[in-house]
Amino acid sequence: QVQLLESGGGLVQAGGSLRLSCAASGRTDRYYAMGWFRQAPGKEREFVAGISWSGDTTNYSDSVKGRFTISRDNAKNTVYLQMNSLKPEDTAVYYCAARLPPMAKYIYWGVGTQVTVSS
Repeated sequence: QVQLLESGGGLVQAGGSLRLSCAASGRTDRYYAMGWFRQAPGKEREFVAGISWSGDTTNYSDSVKGRFTISRDNAKNTVYLQMNSLKPEDTAVYYCAARLPPMAKYIYWGVGTQVTVSS
């Protein structure tokens, strides 16, 4: 079992920045790939960014590419999402999640952190 806890959300003006963190505990000795997802009110949850265990491979949704950066520090069991040039449409609850390759399904989820971008 892995427990995930997000932090760093808040209220920011459009054009601003936030950095989200996701701290993992429990069975962190396995080679989990990590991802960030978000869910806006009335919308389905969507993939935002993913990173391999080594950090060598990252991928992003088209809506955040060039503005958001995912990274990880395995020594701290923490994954980050640096969000720059934020837009009101980025407003959502952001979740981190873990999967164990080669499985594609994310099996562990955090409780989420709210990000609100005002115009």
